[in-house]
Amino acid sequence: MISASLTDEFRSIVGNEWFLDAPEDLATYSYDAFWSEFRPDAVIVPGSTDEISKIMGVANRDRINIIPRGAGTNICGGSVARKGGIIIAFHRMNKILEIETESMCAVVQPGVVNADLQKEVAQYGLMYPPDPASMFVSTMGGNVALTAGGPRGVKYGVTRDYLLGLEVVLPSGEVIRTGGKTLKNVSGYDLTRLMCGSEGTLGIITEITVRLVPLAPARSTLQAIFSDLDDAAKTVSAIIGSGIVPTTLELIDRVVLDVIRDYGGAQFYEGAEALLLIEMDGEAVLVEGQGERIEKFCKEKGAVVVERASTPEEAEKLWQARRSVFGAVARLRPNCIVEDATVPVKRLPEIIRKIVELADKYRLKIGVLAHAGDGNLHPLIMTDLRDKEEMARVDKALEEMYEATIAMGGTLSGEHGIGIAKDRFMAMEFGQSAIELMRRIKRAFDPNNILNPGSFL
Repeated sequence: MISASLTDEFRSIVGNEWFLDAPEDLATYSYDAFWSEFRPDAVIVPGSTDEISKIMGVANRDRINIIPRGAGTNICGGSVARKGGIIIAFHRMNKILEIETESMCAVVQPGVVNADLQKEVAQYGLMYPPDPASMFVSTMGGNVALTAGGPRGVKYGVTRDYLLGLEVVLPSGEVIRTGGKTLKNVSGYDLTRLMCGSEGTLGIITEITVRLVPLAPARSTLQAIFSDLDDAAKTVSAIIGSGIVPTTLELIDRVVLDVIRDYGGAQFYEGAEALLLIEMDGEAVLVEGQGERIEKFCKEKGAVVVERASTPEEAEKLWQARRSVFGAVARLRPNCIVEDATVPVKRLPEIIRKIVELADKYRLKIGVLAHAGDGNLHPLIMTDLRDKEEMARVDKALEEMYEATIAMGGTLSGEHGIGIAKDRFMAMEFGQSAIELMRRIKRAFDPNNILNPGSFL
């Protein structure tokens, strides 16, 4: 509980309207897109860096936990008050401050929605490449905090690859700037990258400078259907190994295809066991040549049906199945746990076989959806959190999956973050010395441990 005197102090900083402690407000902010629920003591919606600085000064003085929150779309439980405290929400700080075409960069506040930035910079012939599936609702602050990726990651990389600089409020209330607008900056420790992926444990991000790239003049989209899941997985690693780098290379298995078919009536080849959705971008002549090579490649590797879009409308139709996945699986069971195992691309067929094996072993319905071109899998475990016996089987399957992932040289998360969803698996990937080093970094930034104390550390 927050005392009356502290409530008054916070209200004096942001105004009565932006300090929320009514039961319905606390219920709204008690969960994110992960399944755990934790009710905060209050929610503050600041309008400026100065207000956040003052809030942090008070919180640090009185040892009050602070949890930064964007749109709450993360699926790792990274923006809930696991140990109580105050959530700071950023929907008031949602301005695109600058777009510099000469320097090819943009400066935004943390509450800017990813897709809004992409739409704005496209008017200048530029692109901000990171495109998480939640891009139409997720915010830039949350994208930075979790190092979000997306389908274009195979060619363009993830958030940290486009992050140039930050303004950050430390737990003490001090304001620092890291990086800047220059494309090259090797001065001192790379605090910008340290903050990226820190999941709200080191500081409050209040301003973000990102690098932009030229918008590709041409795009080509191709869909390949396979009657064997292993053939599809092997095709992915073969394409990447051949030197072709598509913009996106998505894989959807039969379990998910069946759900999509029942959900929206999408039509697929009757014997479809897997679908690859592949997109290329660049100069028109190069894109056309790549499309022809990949089409031939897929057929040689066992694709039974290959479609190549010839218009933007046809391309959009091919993407419809991929975009309907989460809506489709949500209708099948009460809950869907979306995991984030990531392996070297050459191990993709192996980890997919392992997931299929685990689904059979533990009697679970698991679909495979993957940003396959960079080895980033999203196994969709369709379950019911109220079924304790089934959830025990889910936990065993997850443990085995991540043991296999780490053994293959992979990682717990390619783009979703750790949060409270995978904190119990951290020791699989990191030795005790590395974990303790992370804790020492956390103590250096936040000696009173008030920033998101229930997260992965």
